[in-house]
Amino acid sequence: MRYEFRIAGTVSDVVLDEGFPELESAVLAGQTVLVGRIVDEAHLYGLLARFQALGLRVVELRQVLEPEVSPEVTE
Repeated sequence: MRYEFRIAGTVSDVVLDEGFPELESAVLAGQTVLVGRIVDEAHLYGLLARFQALGLRVVELRQVLEPEVSPEVTE
């Protein structure tokens, strides 16, 4: 399953690269948005613990649809 985390403020690239290498990131409207595949409940709670340990405030968390994969067309 894929999840989206919205974090208050802008998170530095160093924190993102070292703390959350499995997530893609973007800054939108003064929030840092992180998206990635979460393999199980333990992974999800581990991410939430990392956010808390780094003093980051999660303002929204939601499950998002998996990107569609188009089948290859062969002729």
